[in-house]
This record gives sequence, structure tokens and C-alpha cells, in this order.
Amino acid sequence: MDFLKNKRENQYFERKGLGEKEISPTKIANELIGMLNADGGVLAFGVSNDGEIQDLNCLGERISDYRNLFIDFIEPHGNIKLEEVNIEGKLIFLYHVDQDIERIFKRKDNEQIFLRVDDKNKQLDRDAVRNLEYDKQIRKFEDEVEPEFDFNDLDIKLLNRYKQKLNYEGDSLDLLVKRHLAIKKEGQFKIKKAGILLFAKEPEKYITSASLRYIRYEGTDAKVGTEHNVVKDVRFEKNIPWIIEEVKKFLKATLKDYYFLDLDTGRFNKVPEYPEEAWLEGVVNALCHRSYNVQGNAIYIKHYDDRLEISNSGPLPAQVNVENIRTERFSRNPRTARALEDMGFVRQLNEGVSRIYQSMEKSMLSTPEYVEKNGNVYLTLRNKISNHTKTISDTILKTIQDNWANYNLTQKRILQYLFYHNEATIKELVDVTGIHEKNVRLYLNQFMENEKIINRISEKQRDKNAKYAFKKH
Repeated sequence: MDFLKNKRENQYFERKGLGEKEISPTKIANELIGMLNADGGVLAFGVSNDGEIQDLNCLGERISDYRNLFIDFIEPHGNIKLEEVNIEGKLIFLYHVDQDIERIFKRKDNEQIFLRVDDKNKQLDRDAVRNLEYDKQIRKFEDEVEPEFDFNDLDIKLLNRYKQKLNYEGDSLDLLVKRHLAIKKEGQFKIKKAGILLFAKEPEKYITSASLRYIRYEGTDAKVGTEHNVVKDVRFEKNIPWIIEEVKKFLKATLKDYYFLDLDTGRFNKVPEYPEEAWLEGVVNALCHRSYNVQGNAIYIKHYDDRLEISNSGPLPAQVNVENIRTERFSRNPRTARALEDMGFVRQLNEGVSRIYQSMEKSMLSTPEYVEKNGNVYLTLRNKISNHTKTISDTILKTIQDNWANYNLTQKRILQYLFYHNEATIKELVDVTGIHEKNVRLYLNQFMENEKIINRISEKQRDKNAKYAFKKH
């Protein structure tokens, strides 16, 4: 009962109370269609949004309409089981909806098609239905059985971790069956592709390119031939949980730090090249939502001086596009996504993508860029290192910090601008500070002559376009 009252509505759980507007049998049917077309779930009818247990007996003879609605209004007939539950003398219905990876479900009377996205039900237009049909074909892949799987290839330690996360006390293989990652026929277990991606020691023995590849380029472009500029090339080739954990350790050691100038305190706080939440969520999303049926194309992390590009095969799923990616959600590999959520790797309600944006914003970095091209999805995270004074000496940093309390607001803004943009003209500094050119020149001369932290960059004695930058020493 606590579950029904307090569970937050999400992709897999919905409450519907008697007092809600338009709570007709057709309204319930629409919700069930959305679950059938998505990842399945449970709809609790007779439980209000605030968790109040109501009594469906008050419906009288109309209650039979709700018992038969999935027969009367849903086509084709999906795998929906109705459980009638009495709680303290009150009757509620629990509709248990099993995901169907092959078929698309619609209203029998008007052919409307719905899809559950996060905790909402959405009616699909023609283009979205076409995309859903495509994704249903892809979903078949993770549900395929691998007849040649060697059970010695299972990662038993990882399976035990999975059992502990779920507080499951039974046999590991039975758990895989319960989570639709394996099947059991005539006493024999068979592993599905999703189970291999999650728990095999070497998934690539069965699924080509089920791996991730990191490539570090020197510079801001990929070059070939005599100008070939790859300085590091590393492959990660085990199951998805292992890849996530190993890539996390690898990138934390590989990515650099830079300094963030706090205008209030004058302290130079160390900040990572990219916030961990951003790149880690990008990696997890790529592993979770790629089209594994597309063979021969691994996930790539391409690391340039000024950006990190994470790409995976397959277009964006269903109704998701680059404009609504922060709010829309659809699992291309729902079996895999559900297990990764169980293990704590995947955030539901599309929190993962939102966190990418939020963490980049908090670090004062560029907005993440999603692009869909050539059948692949690319996420680009840009840093400020290439425009940043990464060569500023510790001596200059210390001088600025020691004198910060003595600077006025205009001086602080000049230093902050130079710090973020590496160099500036007089005009640029006038624009950013809003003070007269004469005063800007005065402050720059003080920084050059008294504190010796700034240089004027120009061969001309009188040059209105002369650049000013921190000394390189």
C-alpha cells in the first residue's frame, strides 16, 4: 500500500483517481496504449494523485466497462493483466502492462496512437508513428536470443551485484528471466542480446562492435596522412557496466583542470576541463540508446583541444529530436535501460540529458550541442581551454589573488575579461567595463608597469588595435 500511495509516477507507474477529469474507460485505454507502445508498466486505477485509496465499487454497473476496456478499445490485444485488489474494504484495479517490442497499439474506435514518455501520455502524429515503427524494429534486436552463448562468459560478480541492488535472493539466471534478459524453456536457459550487453565478459564475441573507442587528437581537427595527429587510441570492450566504470576512471585521469576566476573573492578555483556529470551522462546515454543492430560501428569519444565529441550509431529515437531532447524520452533499448537504472547508472525522467545542460551551465561552458547526421547522433561539449590562459604562470595568479582586495570593480572586470578571453583590445575593454578609454589605458598601464602582469602586443607605437594579454612567464 505504501508503494501505491508514495511511489513517484514515472515511465513505469501511473495513478488514476475517480475524481480526475475525463476519467472514462477510453481515457484509461489511452494510458494503457501509451504503456504498451513504450516500456510497459502498472496503472493503478482508484488511487488519486495524492495517494488516496478510493473505492471503485461506487461505479456500480459501470465497473464492467473498466474491466473490459482493453478488449473494447485497444487493438491489437496486448498483454494486459487486470488485478483487482481490496485494501481496507476498498476496491482498486491494477492494470499490469507488458511491453511489446514488435507491435504498435492503437484505439480500436478512432485509430489514435499514444506513447508513454516519462510520466505523461502523448498522442503521436504520423511522423512520430513512423519513427516508433523504426524503433520497434531495433528493439527486436535486444530481445533476440543468442543460441551460441557460452554461460562461462557470464560475469558472475556483476550478476551478484545486480542481485544485491534488487535485494533478490533467488538464482541469478531466474532474475535475468524475470527482467526479460533471458528465457527459460524446458528447464534450459537462453540469454538474450540485452543480457549479453549487460553481463557477458566479452560481448563482442556475440555482438560486433559492442564497444567504445576513445581517440585523442592533437589540435582541433582530425588529420590524415603525413599530418596524422592521433596521440592516443584506447578501446573499451567489455559489458556496459564495466565500460561505464572504466571510462569514468580513464577520463577523470585524462581530462585537465583549468582555473575559474571568482569575481567576488578573487580566488582562482580549479575546475575540470569538462564537468564529470556532463561527459559521464553523455557516455551512459550513448551506451544505453545506440542501435546495437547496426554492426561494425562502435561508440566514439573523440577528444580535441577545444571539444569532446561523443557519437553513437542510430538516429534519435521515436519522437525525440535535437530541439526537444531535454524534455522528451524514449528508450531504444528498454530492457538494457531498465537494468542500468536498477544498477544506478541511468536516470529516469530524462534527468540525464538535463544534467548535461545544467552542469555545463554551472561551469560557465558552452551549451551542449546535439546533431543528428548520417544515421548517427553526436553530442559535442566545448571547453574554454583553447581560448583560456592555460599558460598563465603561478606567479601571476598569486599576484592577482594577493592584490584582489585592492582592485576596484573596473580593474576586476578587466582582469576577468583577459582571463577568459586570453587577450583584448582597448575597445573591447571599454565595451565590457563601460568606462572611458582614458581610464582603461590608465589601469592597463598600472598592470604593466607596477605589477608587471600584463603585456601590450603590437609592433606599432600607436596602434588602436593593439592587444593586451597576461605575460607568458
